[in-house]
Amino acid sequence: MKQSLHLLFFFFGMCSVFAQTKVSGIVLDESNVSVAYANVLFKGSTEGTITNEEGRFYLESDITYDTLVVSFLGYESLEIPLTKRVNYDLKFTLKEAAGQLDEVFIITGKQSKKESENPAIAILKKIWERKRQNGLRQFKQYEYDKYEKVEFDINTIDSALIKSKLFRGMEFVFDQVDTSKVTGKTYLPIFINEARSKVFGDNLKSKEKEELKGNKNSGFSNNQMIIDFVDDLYSDFDIYDNYLKFFDKSFVSPLSKTGVNTYNYVLSDSTFIDNKWCYNIIYYPRRKNELTFKGDFWVNDSTFAIKEINLQASKSANINWVKEIYIEQEFEVLNDSIFLIKRDYFMSDFAFNKKEKSRGIYGKRTTLYDNYAFDIPKADKFYSEEVYSYNEDIYNRDDEFWDQNRMESLSQDERGVYKMLDTLKTVKKFKRLYNLGSILASGYVEFTEINFDYGPIFSTFGFNEVEGVRIRTGGRTYFGPNDLWRVEGFLAYGFRDDKFKYGISGKWLLDKKNRFIISAGNRRDVEQIGANLTSSTDILGRSLASSSLIGTSTNDKLTNVNLTTVAMDLEPVRNLVFRLSGTYRTLSSASETFSLDYYTDATQTTTESEIEQYESAFSVSYFPGRKMTGFGVERRLANDGFPSLFAQVTRGDKSILNSDFDYTKVQFSYIQPWQVGGYGRLTTTLEAGKTFGEIPLGLLNVVPGNQSYFSIYNTFSQLDYYEFVTDTYASLHLEHNFNGRFFSRIPFLRKLNLREIVGVRGVWGAVSQDNRDLNASGLVYLAPTDKMYYEYSVGVGNIFKVFRIDFNFRGNYLDNPEARTFGVTGSFGFNF
Repeated sequence: MKQSLHLLFFFFGMCSVFAQTKVSGIVLDESNVSVAYANVLFKGSTEGTITNEEGRFYLESDITYDTLVVSFLGYESLEIPLTKRVNYDLKFTLKEAAGQLDEVFIITGKQSKKESENPAIAILKKIWERKRQNGLRQFKQYEYDKYEKVEFDINTIDSALIKSKLFRGMEFVFDQVDTSKVTGKTYLPIFINEARSKVFGDNLKSKEKEELKGNKNSGFSNNQMIIDFVDDLYSDFDIYDNYLKFFDKSFVSPLSKTGVNTYNYVLSDSTFIDNKWCYNIIYYPRRKNELTFKGDFWVNDSTFAIKEINLQASKSANINWVKEIYIEQEFEVLNDSIFLIKRDYFMSDFAFNKKEKSRGIYGKRTTLYDNYAFDIPKADKFYSEEVYSYNEDIYNRDDEFWDQNRMESLSQDERGVYKMLDTLKTVKKFKRLYNLGSILASGYVEFTEINFDYGPIFSTFGFNEVEGVRIRTGGRTYFGPNDLWRVEGFLAYGFRDDKFKYGISGKWLLDKKNRFIISAGNRRDVEQIGANLTSSTDILGRSLASSSLIGTSTNDKLTNVNLTTVAMDLEPVRNLVFRLSGTYRTLSSASETFSLDYYTDATQTTTESEIEQYESAFSVSYFPGRKMTGFGVERRLANDGFPSLFAQVTRGDKSILNSDFDYTKVQFSYIQPWQVGGYGRLTTTLEAGKTFGEIPLGLLNVVPGNQSYFSIYNTFSQLDYYEFVTDTYASLHLEHNFNGRFFSRIPFLRKLNLREIVGVRGVWGAVSQDNRDLNASGLVYLAPTDKMYYEYSVGVGNIFKVFRIDFNFRGNYLDNPEARTFGVTGSFGFNF
């Protein structure tokens, strides 16, 4: 026990060397009730904070201070001498000021929304009037230097963790323990990445370009995945916008025009900051469980531009796995009227629960801005985005480069993390832990000695009515995340049909600049081809419908597929992809109770059971706003929430490879997610297609049903497979997740953080008489021709943070054989 205490005292002592003054404690009133949102600052400075909802605070500075000031409207200010550099768990009691007892400033209560009664509202309205005239938007063109530092830390380091078996043999890592300036908790850095870049923008053309000058990280091969994760979560934002998007959710900005209905505002103080007179306004939520912040901001009295602001997400906010969100922004004054962002600090505490003592991971991003220049026009060609922009030298900058280009010196623990992680990678135990995490994240087991990955392990077992229990083994070549070529394959076996299946494919990136890729492969497998409207040419892909463990009814309409594809992909402009492919497929029924038979003559006397068909296809895909990382033949998606447009023309030709049919297919799809302010996210999908020519069942477009108990977007939950088949179709899917907007206002549901989801799905389609005449399968062709088929659903998400249940209702075509009028589906996933 003594050794543990000595170790803790050693860490606290070591941390005190890094920062000169540290204070934490609680502020109470004379009734021993905690005082939320009280001001706490070092005397003679603007370095301060406000207490949280429990009246607690933590404050630190690199400067040595000897006095702390605690103040609150309606109370007498306290000045407390600081006899030590580190002062933890202090307790302060504020007394009501006799001369102010009649004032209405009760900071924990509801504040007036009227300008005549609340001076903070008058200031807020001035901010709204001037917000489009502040920042970079007032210039035609702009450019600046940018430095970004991303860091991940294990927090709440205590003796139990230090002595745990997990870190046995790796105790040296705790030499880098420090204390958070936001929460006052100890933490251990485990990852750091630095990036230096130059940003150019043109407001007239709505163009922006960022040139990376240098990048340095702590040395793991998959660091880019972590950086992409953080950059997507902590995407750039403008504090003047009405909504700020974090963790795929829209928080109401305290500067929003709707803020008066969401926040309470109190004018707290005024003083000079950088020779500018500024007002201090404290804000806090009017209601719990909404996506809101608490904090304060300083605003200039003449331009009404923000000088400093901090935002802390309410602990009651409906967001998973995140205990704390804290944001600081500082703006510099370039002249009397120009306020530009100088520093942006974002920290979140990822944890399984929101208990005060729970251990978690800090994710931190610090961004600094400098050397602004304005109204320097660039040619349009300058802003044209390159698809390939990798420069290996950027990732190998020497120490001299970083000494000259860091806008903020690394702290002692940050400097040590590079060396510590280099040492850690040599420890066998850590290698095992790291490899386990890599397997769970990627689904592949790495064999670095032979440059081969085994997997994906999550596809090892499956089940369907035809194959019974199915086992699968597979793998891929893997020399690194940016391989210019890759070969992968699988081998599967079904115990019921006693057959082996296989697939093999390869792709090669020939031109990095325009991302010219050639690919080819072959697959022999059993598949549910009625699971989507667009025919798949994915060599190794397989839908969930093909391996559903249990379902609403018998899943026996599966097909033997022998598919060979050769393709070329080209991306001459970022996110605009052209694809030309040639595919030869053989289709036959895999079940005795399902037929793909078709007539081969006009008299309908001769039938054929197997389809042999060659197709050539040309497609265009466009993903505006998509961000990709890496430069190899396979890249990683770095964001979400972008639209997707797809158009394809497919030509079947009887003259090639003795194929069976001539036809032309035209297909289009458009997927668009919409962030609807504080009302959540709406996802819309529009699909349409038409086939010209005569084709049998195996080549028709099957409206995607869903006989599983899983909620699968872009399918119809109350349709069976092959219930509707078409050669002409149009479908629309709408799904809106309100993110708990309404549940948060119901008292007995508020604490559960549930989320309400509604959906509507519809499809219209037709089958020509010529195609009906070809049908010898015994399946009666039904198509929603007379009226659009529709269904709707209401769902509850975030049950125990991981489950979602949807209640699905069939809207019409209730007379169809064995029509399912109602069903329940669910899904499982980790979402913020």
